[in-house]
Amino acid sequence: MIIEPYRDNWLSLFNELRAQIVAKIGSDIHRIDHIGSTAVVGLAAKPIIDIQISVSDLGNIETIISGLASLGYRYRSDNDDLTKRYFREAPGTRRTHIHVRQAGSWSEQFNLLFRDYLRTHEDDRDQYERKKYELANRHRDQREQL
Repeated sequence: MIIEPYRDNWLSLFNELRAQIVAKIGSDIHRIDHIGSTAVVGLAAKPIIDIQISVSDLGNIETIISGLASLGYRYRSDNDDLTKRYFREAPGTRRTHIHVRQAGSWSEQFNLLFRDYLRTHEDDRDQYERKKYELANRHRDQREQL
């Protein structure tokens, strides 16, 4: 996977996706956030928009699954991370990862705290970026290492 310099359009891409998701399943979600490296202005990233949807009951998300499916996202029931439900884009469309988490859970909060920390600590953001490039170069053909 290639790490790209920060792109100004990542926020507008998130906002477009957010609007589609809210229009389809807004009444079933607690909040929706742009997370991951593309959510941090100035940070290089894999060009994948990560979206976190927070719900009140992670065990009862059938309407979320069907709503996201109608927008073209595939539910990945084989996801090993039990703190979330995971969705991917349809083949041939822009890379998008959707993470559905329990509102107020540690996993939900951690992603928001890490994003916000990098947004407000430029030196640490730059150090993190250098490490991303280093790992991308070292493990260029080993996606799971990134």
